[in-house]
Amino acid sequence: MNNTDNKEALIAKRDELLDRIASINNDYKQGLDADSGERAVQLENAEVLEGIAKAARDELERIEEKLSNMS
Repeated sequence: MNNTDNKEALIAKRDELLDRIASINNDYKQGLDADSGERAVQLENAEVLEGIAKAARDELERIEEKLSNMS
């Protein structure tokens, strides 16, 4: 894989991660359901989503660093 292909792959991955983080943030903005059962499920899912968001942000940081070093 040449440098241009690698950079394009990193940019595509960066865009995918940004979309994933935006999607998680949109889920949070919707708030909790009025139904207590549904709210409990949402709170359990929130823990999982936070873990996914953290992993995405960590990977995004590494990708941004690699892209910065390529410029």
